[in-house]
Amino acid sequence: MELSATEVAEVAKLVLGPDAGPGSWHVEPIAYQSGSPATGGLARVRGDGDGRAWSVFVKLVHHPRHWPLLHLVPEAFREELCSTLPWRQELAIWEPPFADHLPDGLRIPVLHRITELDDDRLLLWMEDVDAITDGDWTLDHYRRAAFALGGLAARRSAPDLLAAAGEPGWALRLLVGNRVMRGAVPALDDDRLWTHPLVASAVDADLRDDLRRIAAAVPAILDRLDTLPQALAHGDASPQNLLVPRGEPGVFVAIDVAFQCPLAVGFDLGQLLVGLAHAGHVGAAALPGIHDVIVPAYVEGMRAYGVAADPDTVAYGYVGGLVTRAALTSLPFETLGAPQTEQLATVWRQRGALTRFLADLGLDLIRSTAAHV
Repeated sequence: MELSATEVAEVAKLVLGPDAGPGSWHVEPIAYQSGSPATGGLARVRGDGDGRAWSVFVKLVHHPRHWPLLHLVPEAFREELCSTLPWRQELAIWEPPFADHLPDGLRIPVLHRITELDDDRLLLWMEDVDAITDGDWTLDHYRRAAFALGGLAARRSAPDLLAAAGEPGWALRLLVGNRVMRGAVPALDDDRLWTHPLVASAVDADLRDDLRRIAAAVPAILDRLDTLPQALAHGDASPQNLLVPRGEPGVFVAIDVAFQCPLAVGFDLGQLLVGLAHAGHVGAAALPGIHDVIVPAYVEGMRAYGVAADPDTVAYGYVGGLVTRAALTSLPFETLGAPQTEQLATVWRQRGALTRFLADLGLDLIRSTAAHV
């Protein structure tokens, strides 16, 4: 990521004041796995202007045609991804109806500048939040985050806001239709993948068939999600995107919004539950405890802003969104061509346990969906 010295100096003035200079400064690239088609790179700029330390966080956002992993998308679907992915969506966090509908305890980072590099790329220069590390999240963090997300859903559930955002679930259906149903589901039918030593040592004998049952039920789950009470969610509310700033008790800083369309209430709890587990920072054994606290806290958060919420409805919106989005994509099949190391075997054991947990949630949901019909 190349940054202009002139622009760095201008941003330093925004941080320190109009009379300050940037002093000596340097760029610290931030390691990032290219999981998001719209993220091109991350960096931190640190300086020492007029004897005062300063820093900003810089994110390169780009059109998915520049995504380094685009070649992993089946060729028949690449053009559809490039033509439909709303790659500039992240800017929505600083615009209505997100920035002006935040509940207490949830804020957004200061946006210092947007640099339009060309039609396909832009830089976001934003507050460098001094946050606790992901591994320091406690059960109380999950509970308070769920409460804040319930408040966000309540504040963004008005009919006029929903009507302006399009049909219920359209962004979720776009992801599920492409990445899940066209990308991941065919892997379920490939015997070679399931006999690979890494896979065979990490999953149980029933997992493949259970995932097939979930894949068959995805259309019915999506249909029911669209009939539930809707809200405009954060969309990707993993702990990694809910920063906990030091020195601001009880506050979360929301970043990296996604899926800005009407979604079933409870949707945000899915990524809240599995975000750190998917990254390998939380073991699957911890998930049941988190699962038990987040729905009641979310319901409480909605009610705090005057919106009655049925716990069973919230639970279905949460688990339905999570299962359709993540249960069939959590096994890292893309790593099977890499050198087989103990580290990779550990990743597979972690993901196997995570996938089994998600599959069990999915099977319970299927029974619930059948009972509803």
